[in-house]
Amino acid sequence: MSAQSPQPSPPVRHRAVETATAEPASPAARGVLAVLRLSLGWYFLWAFVDKMFGLGYSTPPEGAWINGGSPTHGFLTGATSGPLAGMYQSFAGAAWADWLFMVGLLGIGAAFLLGIGMRIGAASGALMLVLMWSAVLPPDTNPFMDDHLIMALAMVALAMVHAGHTVGLGRWWDSLPLVRRFPALR
Repeated sequence: MSAQSPQPSPPVRHRAVETATAEPASPAARGVLAVLRLSLGWYFLWAFVDKMFGLGYSTPPEGAWINGGSPTHGFLTGATSGPLAGMYQSFAGAAWADWLFMVGLLGIGAAFLLGIGMRIGAASGALMLVLMWSAVLPPDTNPFMDDHLIMALAMVALAMVHAGHTVGLGRWWDSLPLVRRFPALR
């Protein structure tokens, strides 16, 4: 008599772990993630607008970029500390640094507000935030963690769950032939 080995049962698939890029199933979760995405988009776009026009929040009118001010000079000369401070201070106010910073703020803000190009927006935003974190080491209130790293992680997570599809143009954007051909543009 031969014993038959039991047939393995198919793996149980849970909706939450099917893919790392699946949209959240719950409408409430999608709504919260959309609000988080829009909040981060506004955070970056507002920084751009204030630095461009000197609206008096973080940038006084005389420091506005359109009035000849530098959007990087103040932070990179006055707020940097730690082992990388000298490097950051060396390019404070450089035209290339000002342009990269401002284009980054505008592009990241637009991507998150519109819900398009979330992968590029999240990668760029996370890079910018990690660089800002590294300019002020160690953080004042924690050995290593601060809001810059938390926002960077949130941005990456939002891109991974297609947060631009809810209250955004993400579905339309993702359906474009160019974006389907080059998924990094999603």
